[in-house]
Amino acid sequence: MEKERYNHLNKYLKEKFGERTLKICIDGGFTCPNRDGTLSTGGCIFCGEKGSGEHLKKVSIREQIDSHLNSYRGNRANKFIAYFQNFTNTYDTLENLKSKYNEALCNDKIVVLDIATRPDCINEDICKLLFSYKNKVDVWVELGLQTSNDKIAKVINRGYESTKYTQTVELLNKYNIDVVTHLMIGLPGETSEDIKNTVDFINKHNIQGLKIHSCYIIKNTVLAKMYDEKKYEPISLEYYIENACYILTHINPSIIIHKISGDSPKDLLLAPDWNSHKKWIINGIYKYLKENDLYQGMYYKK
Repeated sequence: MEKERYNHLNKYLKEKFGERTLKICIDGGFTCPNRDGTLSTGGCIFCGEKGSGEHLKKVSIREQIDSHLNSYRGNRANKFIAYFQNFTNTYDTLENLKSKYNEALCNDKIVVLDIATRPDCINEDICKLLFSYKNKVDVWVELGLQTSNDKIAKVINRGYESTKYTQTVELLNKYNIDVVTHLMIGLPGETSEDIKNTVDFINKHNIQGLKIHSCYIIKNTVLAKMYDEKKYEPISLEYYIENACYILTHINPSIIIHKISGDSPKDLLLAPDWNSHKKWIINGIYKYLKENDLYQGMYYKK
């Protein structure tokens, strides 16, 4: 049997929990300081009107979980991850956060509490709250870094400097909370050198997971306007594959790879067209790794 080319999340989960473990995506009814006027009103330029969960239903957290578990999807596994996906899921009062997280842990089948957020929306009290769940479930925090280049971060309207990411990772490390970092390929003005620098930057931190996304354009975003005005050109599939493989071969070999492609909503996607073909991306990356005999972390340097 051929050795795995990188650390797949599915394999990690099976080894960790003894069986297949799947994700339930949740809309917790949060907003974002990059949208409510605290930092900005437009959000990141690639972010859709409903955040990253464009097709999540606006019902209670309990209803979302029960609906998932009572559908055909609930028969696909016995253990699940409660993934707070949409917008900034630590951006609320401690009381409201606790109430929402508690509601997500309404079923014993939930074995992971997974929180997507921003580094500038994490503090010591939130870490203490998240830590309090670790005696019941695993806790992950996902941070949307995207790039370590602060000039590009301003272009995409990220709203914080990379030093904040460093501070937040150190705080989460203090409470032994797993960190999953999001990295994007193809941001406006980005070069392959920027991607290399971002990988080097990430490798300086103690993180446990990585999501690799392409920068894609969906309707009614600032990036869509830039695309229409020919101020942004989407990357090719070949460029994405080459850079994704660079990331994989240079990232710390102990990190779990949660994703190697972004899941764009097909009915909202404007470009690039290849981003709606997940199999093209995954198979292309695996083929590139295999043909060049590449493995995760083979060029990693501490």
